[in-house]
This record gives sequence, structure tokens and C-alpha cells, in this order.
Amino acid sequence: MDDETRAVADLAREFFTSHVAPQSQQAVRDGRPDRKLYQQAGEMGLLCMSIPEQYGGGGGTFAHDFALLTEQTLAGDSTLHLGVHSVIVPHYILTYGSEAQKKRYLPRFASGEWISAIAMTEPGAGSDLQAMSTKAVPVDGGYAISGTKCFISNGLNADVVVVAAKTDPDARGAGISLFVADVSERSATTPAPGFDRGASLNKIGQKGQDTAELYFDNFVVGTDAMLGHPGEGFKQLKTQLAIERVLLGVSAVAAMERAVTLATEYAKQRRIFGASLFDLQNTRFELAECATIARVARTFIDSCITALLDGSVDAATAAMAKYWLADRQCEVVDRCLQLFGGYGYSTEYPIAQMYADARIAKIYAGANEVMKELIARTL
Repeated sequence: MDDETRAVADLAREFFTSHVAPQSQQAVRDGRPDRKLYQQAGEMGLLCMSIPEQYGGGGGTFAHDFALLTEQTLAGDSTLHLGVHSVIVPHYILTYGSEAQKKRYLPRFASGEWISAIAMTEPGAGSDLQAMSTKAVPVDGGYAISGTKCFISNGLNADVVVVAAKTDPDARGAGISLFVADVSERSATTPAPGFDRGASLNKIGQKGQDTAELYFDNFVVGTDAMLGHPGEGFKQLKTQLAIERVLLGVSAVAAMERAVTLATEYAKQRRIFGASLFDLQNTRFELAECATIARVARTFIDSCITALLDGSVDAATAAMAKYWLADRQCEVVDRCLQLFGGYGYSTEYPIAQMYADARIAKIYAGANEVMKELIARTL
């Protein structure tokens, strides 16, 4: 953190407090956030901050993005999937896209005019991406994409989806290619031909975030929709997933810090046996241990961010960050919730929502068991 990233954090805190928080319950009822929030974030300069200014971005680094995501977690918001929209998808296009693709999509992502998503996971291909069955068959002037993608963040709101599909069905990873698909229904009566969306999934947590299935049935894209060249998709995914896993580590650490803060505040004001809950030695020991875990986690994620900024982060370290920090997030939130007693089980208290929201951290961006396998291969 420096003065510039602190300024971003201050602005982000204002955004989540003034614009997002008042609409959180409506997002839960709708199963998706209001699209206008992305536009408001864009107007405040909070989107695509690590994308060069020539493409409408902020011209900063991942540190600016992570300052935003930290404040989002500290504010308790899980409705906007800004990690996908503002960091993950834009960097696929920045790294592998043509100049025309960069000029078409990145400025619209940065302004919040278009919302982005990435479609990798399938009903039969989660952590094993090489087993995906979605196909992209050559047709006159492009490719016809057919298949089902599931658990897609921003699935309902997305205008643009980076889709992973097999251009060589007989190959595994070497047969995967990535495509930038314009899927927006530009009007309510004109759906994108060959494309449909399922309803927002009824999840344990993150209920205000639009996670949905996407269906492609001979959805035609032009040859200029491919990112890079045929068969490069799996390598592209492996490279960019390291960024995503560090990103998730950032949110995990912020969640731990928020949980410790909430539990400490509650323990100091809650009266039990004639004293505050904090006066009990067990409470102090629990909070001391959770605060230590959060401090160690902060040190680890800061080292990962530094490595990411100078280009030295490796896949194994990113996997370590993703699995270990996700595990610690669930542990710390659970231990802090216990200090709330029965109130911790009530969704009126933020710690309960944090508990429900945290569980997915062990699963998405590669299950933690897969992360351990990736680490083990480097030993």
C-alpha cells in the first residue's frame, strides 16, 4: 500500500458504503446486482484499474485492483463480482487479444457499459478443465459453439463472455481454444441466437451475486472472436488462473481481518457472568490466535502480490495462496462466529453471512485438493 492505493481504498470504501450496501438486500431478492452499479463504479474510475489508459483503463497495477477488492470484502459485499469483470476477463483480452479486441471490449468494461464473465466450468468438467465437452466447430466465417457452462459468475448480467471450447474434440488440453462471445440481448425482444441463460442459482452464500448456467447451441462467432490461436486456450487458462488465485487470496485475508474485528467488537460489549465476554480467557485466546493467523496470512498474500507485480509469481505459489488462505478464511470466520453464540447463527449479524459466503472459497478457481496436487508436482 502507498498513498495512491490508499486513495483507491478510500474511494472504494465510499462506493460500497454509499452505492452498493443500500441495494444489497434487493440484489438478494433479485438474484443479481443492479447493472447500474457497474456503471457507477466505472464513473468513479474503479474498474479495470490495471488496464492501460489507452484502452480506457486506469493505467495502474494489480495493487490498485486488490485495494478495491479488499475494501469490497471489508464492506461485506458479495453481490458484485468485480474480480471477474474488472480483473480476470480484461487481462485475458489484454494479454491474448488482438488490437481490435482490446479496443472493442476493454473501454466498455472500464466504463461499466458492458459486464464480463468467463465460462470454463461444465457439469462434467470442473477442476479437470481438459475434460470439457463444449465444442467450437468451424463454419463459414467463424465457429459454432455448442455446450453447457455452469457456475458462471456474472452469468445473468454478462454482455460478453470469454468461452473455453474444444476446437479439437479428440485432444485434451491441446484442443481447447478461447473465444470472446458477445451474448448480450441488446433488446428484450431480440435474444442472441443460439444462446440462453438459466436462472440464478440458489446458493448457500453470495445470494446477491448472479451465478448461472449458460447454454450455447450453435452460437456463431467470427474467426476474429478467438483469443490467440487454436489450441492455445489451456495454456492461457493455466497462466491467468495464477492471477485469479492470488486475487481470491486477497479477499480471503480481508475476510479474516473483518471477522476478527467484528468478533472483538462484539466480545467487548457483550456481557456474560457479570463481565464482558472479552474478559474471559478463552475469548481472548481465541481472538489472539485468529488475529495471528490473519497477520501471517496478510504477510503471505503481500508477498504474493509483490511477486505478481514484478512478474515472478509461479503457479505453485498461487496454488498455495488459494488453498491455504481459503482454508484459513473458513477456519477464522467459524471460530469468530462461535464467539457470537446463537446470534452468530442469525443472518442479521454479518458474521453469519460471512460464514455462508466463505465456503465457496475452497471450491472455485480449482478445488483445494487440486491445488495441493499442483503444489506436490513441483516438489
